[in-house]
Amino acid sequence: MLLKKCFFAIACLLAATVHAQVEWPAITQQSKPWARWWWQGSAVNRAGLEKNMKDYAAAGLGGLEITPIYGVQGAEQQFIPFLSNRWMDMLQATLAMAKNLGLGIDMANGTGWPFGGPTIKDSHASKTLFHKTWQLNGVEIVGEPVTFAQQSFVRTANNQKVIADTILQDIAQNKDLQALALDQVQFSKTLRPFLLMAYPEKGQPVDVTSKVDANGNLVWTAPAAKWQLVGLYEGLHGKMVERAAPGGEGYAIDHFSAAALDHYLSRFDTAFAGRDLTGIRAFFNDSYEVDDARGQSNWTPNFLAAFRQRRGYDLAQHLPALLQQDATDKNRRVLYDYRATIDEMILKHFTKRWKGWGSKHGKSIRNQSHGSPANLLDLYAAIDIPETEGSDILRFKFATSAAHVAGKKLASAEAATWLNEHFLSGWGDVKKALDLFMLAGVNHIFYHGVNYSPPEAAWPGWLFYAAVHFNQANPQWKDFGALNKYVARCQSFLQMGNAANDVLLYFPLPDRYMEPGKELLQHFDGLEKNFEGSHFEHAAKRMQEAGYLFDFISDRQLAATSFQNGIKTSGIHTYKTILLPANKYISDTTFQHLVQLTKQGATILLYKNAPEDVPGFYQLEQRRKLLQTALSQLKFAQADGAGVRAAIVGKGKFLMADDIDALLAAGGIKKEEAAGGGIQLHRRNYEGGSIYFLRNDSSKAFNGWLTLRIPGATTRSVALFNPMTGQKGLAETRKGDAGAMQVYVQLKPYETCIVQTFDGEQKGELFPYRFATGQPQEIIGTWRISFEKGGPELPQPVSKQTLSSWAHWGDITASNFSGTARYSINFSKPQTPSKTWWLDLGQVDETAEVFLNGTKLATLIGPQYGVEIAGVQLQPTNKLEVLVSNLMANRIRYMERHGLQWKKFYNINMSARNRSNLKNGVFDASHWEPQSSGLLGPVTLTPTTGVFPKQ
Repeated sequence: MLLKKCFFAIACLLAATVHAQVEWPAITQQSKPWARWWWQGSAVNRAGLEKNMKDYAAAGLGGLEITPIYGVQGAEQQFIPFLSNRWMDMLQATLAMAKNLGLGIDMANGTGWPFGGPTIKDSHASKTLFHKTWQLNGVEIVGEPVTFAQQSFVRTANNQKVIADTILQDIAQNKDLQALALDQVQFSKTLRPFLLMAYPEKGQPVDVTSKVDANGNLVWTAPAAKWQLVGLYEGLHGKMVERAAPGGEGYAIDHFSAAALDHYLSRFDTAFAGRDLTGIRAFFNDSYEVDDARGQSNWTPNFLAAFRQRRGYDLAQHLPALLQQDATDKNRRVLYDYRATIDEMILKHFTKRWKGWGSKHGKSIRNQSHGSPANLLDLYAAIDIPETEGSDILRFKFATSAAHVAGKKLASAEAATWLNEHFLSGWGDVKKALDLFMLAGVNHIFYHGVNYSPPEAAWPGWLFYAAVHFNQANPQWKDFGALNKYVARCQSFLQMGNAANDVLLYFPLPDRYMEPGKELLQHFDGLEKNFEGSHFEHAAKRMQEAGYLFDFISDRQLAATSFQNGIKTSGIHTYKTILLPANKYISDTTFQHLVQLTKQGATILLYKNAPEDVPGFYQLEQRRKLLQTALSQLKFAQADGAGVRAAIVGKGKFLMADDIDALLAAGGIKKEEAAGGGIQLHRRNYEGGSIYFLRNDSSKAFNGWLTLRIPGATTRSVALFNPMTGQKGLAETRKGDAGAMQVYVQLKPYETCIVQTFDGEQKGELFPYRFATGQPQEIIGTWRISFEKGGPELPQPVSKQTLSSWAHWGDITASNFSGTARYSINFSKPQTPSKTWWLDLGQVDETAEVFLNGTKLATLIGPQYGVEIAGVQLQPTNKLEVLVSNLMANRIRYMERHGLQWKKFYNINMSARNRSNLKNGVFDASHWEPQSSGLLGPVTLTPTTGVFPKQ
């Protein structure tokens, strides 16, 4: 027994020692980046699937999201209709291969976007609301039919002219739907009013809908008075599925109708019956994107009943106010109620209902909510994995905030969609874009995307119309794994624990819903447009740039908060305060809840002013009184020296000020000072410490001490991790002012690192800092350059004394070349002794593999191109080899100039990001100058040391 106890004690000691080592978290399938996988025309086969998936797995992708889209011209015989038996066979084959290769699989619940297709007929398609008005005086009749003439309209993705009358109204019955590329179709139709109301100058409205005869004439004479007639007409909005695959073409669904969604999803239930789909992790929906059509999808057949149930009054009694033809304040309030009802319907009948359907199938739901005419935070919070896209960090925060507030493990991003024009983005550009997502709290990257391309397809293979091409034809593909390894290392940390932000910034949607505009609905996609110039925008931007850590929160999410030594949400993290950004309107229940939190001990911050009024029309005076009663409990004292006024309520307080920084400081909110030095950051807590993801967002290198607001006073050790190189080690730390933790960090422009703190003591090597001990020494001599892979032709080998872009040598073959070249040079070991050297390649266009004396040192993807060399690796005479891969652009330019057809795609074919690159409606690069390519240097060696200088 004693022997067993000894062995057990030794085992525990060894386990503790291993645990105490500074290590990278394990790389999992989920911590690797995933990619949207375009199945063009669903023209896939088993051999092609296996080849492509092996390439993806070898490159370091963790998973794929299958999204079928439009097809490729010439491959029509290989098209497989979406959800057909053959399509399902290909899906099952994919799932089996993915399991063998260790790849995860998500599946879009449709082709292209938004949800819709051939089974969506008029009753379940998106609707639009038309109206007409008449003015009647005294005993008068309407002298014309009270009908509405909906005009025909056709818009196509490829800008071809199509006459609506030539299209069959049952869209699925039309031939050549891929070639038609229908984006929106409205047919000419005479609409009868589903509601016709007469409003007297004084008195009660009269419903005269039943007085309309079979010919559309109103058989009703207005009594003696002035009357306004308002007719409402329900028409088909006509929005089609964008970028639809074969078998997926058709109308977009009515997102406000539970029956429409159920009908749509029943097609999947039928296709899935008897199939083993255990390999699917999640179902996906692309962004709402119904709002980019003419008119609005702003109605659903049961809207009036839903409005009456949810708002407590009959909208039919107040149609002039809905149409902004009544008193100004009433107009705003009825419009608010209309928008709030749409908000609730899309949340309940689409988002939550779809989530329930996914749960029945045992799958998660991944959703892009942006673009919806509803509160994005609530839509994102209702599903499993919120997903964002774009290039604005504050836009990203709507998805990540919902994840943080609700305690969801993952927040994903459709990443690197349009960074630059086609063929002009390198992996270094992609890396910079991905960093922004991760700084906002995204921890599940999805590239947009990779194309299924048959192995036999001619260069450049099958391509998607967005501008970054993650495909095997890209010369940079061989170095794609370095980018993926970087993302996996970052996400291995970012998927730990939970985001640790301090402030909940109230999303003032009632102010927007109360604001009239050109259209009935507003669609939300971040801060741009809807909140431009608002105090909300100012507060968010100021907090972001100054280093205050915050999340957005909605009314619904606020209702679920409690006070437990801070603001507790439904997630794990506890926030320090809630900030209201000078919003005018707030519901009485929301503000009453804030008062209750304050009574329990919370501090609530009011930027500039407290809310003044409640939104909406129903029981207005009653709700106003409730709000005023809550507001009356705020007895503000005189402002202090910083302009902050306090109102004590129970155990807590409200603070109000015109200066956002003074207000936050008074509320005990400290900013991360690193932001002032050009360092952006994302902070997380995990059991045992904290994690910081840092990026140098300036064009200058940063070498110095960073003060980090590491929570708690129990930190025993701090480690640094470089996710690009894989280097790790214990950091140099010191105590700053007031005992703050300071960490020494070295970051080149746009370089990132991860700081991990530990409550327990850690063992391990020190982080390999780098300090120059001498001046850079340029490697000079004869560079031998040979072209190894690419096209259209391999240039002849050359020797150069001076490095320059191969595209500008004056050699037409080199100017046209996209591919990989090997640069070789022999150099003597520098006479200066040094334990380590920094090899800097200077300018590289675009990626580089570096070899020294036959040993690979690194794959460099930018934006920095340097690698450390141990002094012992240098011999008296050394051979440096650099394999450089450039962009696809020069070969594409060559093809354009020689009339070689590669734009062979249905639907949108190839759109251009910049209008200057449009020709005959499609992308064209024939006018481009050759893009810089190769190793441009200067290539230098700098003696370095990792010995930290004495302070």
